[in-house]
Amino acid sequence: MHAAKKHSFLIAQLVNLALMAAASLLFAASFPNLLVEKGIPLLAWIAYVPVFLLISRVGLGAAILWGALYGYSAYGLFNYWLSVFHPLAGLIVGLIYLVYLALLFGFLKLAEMIFDRKAWLVQFFIWLAYEYLRTKGFLGYSYGITGYSQWTVIPLIQIASVFGVWGVSALVVFPSVWLGGALKKWNFEGGFAGFCGSLREFFFREWISASLWALFLAAALVYGFTKGADFSSYPQVNIALVQHNTDPWRGGIEEYRQNYQVLRRLSDEALSAEMKPDLVVWSETAFVPRIYWHETYRDDPSSWDLIKELLNYFAQQDVPFLIGNDDAVKDPVLNPRAEEDYRVDYNGVLLFEKGKLTTRYRKLHLVPFTEHFPYERQLPWIYNALLNTDTHFWEKGKEATVFSIPARGERPGFTFSSPICFEDTFGYLSRLFVRGGADLIVNLSNDAWSASLPAQNQHLSMAVFRAVENRRSMARSTASGQTCGLDPSGRILAMAPPFEEAWITVSLPLVNDKDTFYTLYGDYPGIFFTGIALILLTIGLFRRILFLIRKFFPSHDLM
Repeated sequence: MHAAKKHSFLIAQLVNLALMAAASLLFAASFPNLLVEKGIPLLAWIAYVPVFLLISRVGLGAAILWGALYGYSAYGLFNYWLSVFHPLAGLIVGLIYLVYLALLFGFLKLAEMIFDRKAWLVQFFIWLAYEYLRTKGFLGYSYGITGYSQWTVIPLIQIASVFGVWGVSALVVFPSVWLGGALKKWNFEGGFAGFCGSLREFFFREWISASLWALFLAAALVYGFTKGADFSSYPQVNIALVQHNTDPWRGGIEEYRQNYQVLRRLSDEALSAEMKPDLVVWSETAFVPRIYWHETYRDDPSSWDLIKELLNYFAQQDVPFLIGNDDAVKDPVLNPRAEEDYRVDYNGVLLFEKGKLTTRYRKLHLVPFTEHFPYERQLPWIYNALLNTDTHFWEKGKEATVFSIPARGERPGFTFSSPICFEDTFGYLSRLFVRGGADLIVNLSNDAWSASLPAQNQHLSMAVFRAVENRRSMARSTASGQTCGLDPSGRILAMAPPFEEAWITVSLPLVNDKDTFYTLYGDYPGIFFTGIALILLTIGLFRRILFLIRKFFPSHDLM
């Protein structure tokens, strides 16, 4: 008997392991990955079925442990390229999602224990609340939000202009949760007949919810197909996007000079082409020497010589240049260290017109750990470990800058804002820019360090939603890909080949006649899902506690 129980336990754990592995693979495969360039969006609709089957098979403690394993393995497969970004990045993100998913699995199991027949519905709101909450705060991270897996399904994602990515996530997550609820009492020994029987029984009980989901999905697709995608009647602006195909931070002054020569050559080619640009854009920190710093303090003759060449080049151009640069200043308040010349670094975007710096933007939302760590006093050992691995910390900017390009002859004037790299993965920030008056979103990114097409496509998948959410055209100038132009429906109008020196000039429609519902009201669906999850869990726990009190103290009338 003992041997039989041991064998049964081992089989159960192997099944659990298989479910966890299947869930991790389905999750990673739904997004851009090493095998499928753009991911397999259809897999996302069932990616979490193994998760809910696994949770239904184990107790609360085991659910937490399996959640930790799932979090680490799923994000290890999905974000494998993070270890290239920074020696600690892959480990840190893996550990964060180990904790996050352990907690999530615990709450999902708790919902099952409290609500029984309607647990699947509570789990649906818990999952959506988790996706929203993990984009908030210092550790906020948008990679892996379920809705982003649908970035190539253009008709479906049009509802992001109303609900943001959260509406897409709700539609895609629902089938996994519903099927998980339907199959949680099915045992594998029942075979296909048992599988079909479980589905049939659950459908007869929960057909209203399934019908409502089908109705919402149909409405979303009708909205997407009928929403106007012809922008030919709108004025157009031509944006030249330069892709130099190097990681600009590698090397010293000679490498910076060589990189500048590539940027200049590609820009000259774009300027001499038949389609004349209204703006030329270089990527994030494409030019590394600190322009304002060296122009002001002249403490490095080699850097100043290169900067003079750059400014002279810009002075000869009739077209404005938008470039990424380390916008360093002296600020004894923010940096009291005299040995560092009181220098404070900002990840900046600089607009040059006729060789003069006219407008700047400083990055508002920094990458946690690798660009920003505000807990030096509380956690000095982490801060020092990051510094010892060549981390470059920036200071946060304070203003959501909107740039303005005046009309020239028959060419229209326009306004734009420039989220820097990681910033275009968050909907709230592009919304802030558009509400401030931006006609276009012009993103400057550097993903060259990853040497990974999946990493670049995962980044692009989120940028697509920023265009749709706000019904604004978007341009992306990147160091190595995906340099492209997007129309307000998220369609890619033109793209430079990745990992090549290239430039493209893309004509983008200026659609600025009406703010979308999302632009006006933001992430209200995420807040709604979180509120519903908290209310349901609170009510369920209260009822559970009341039940236990009545069970063990039947003589007390608590009502």
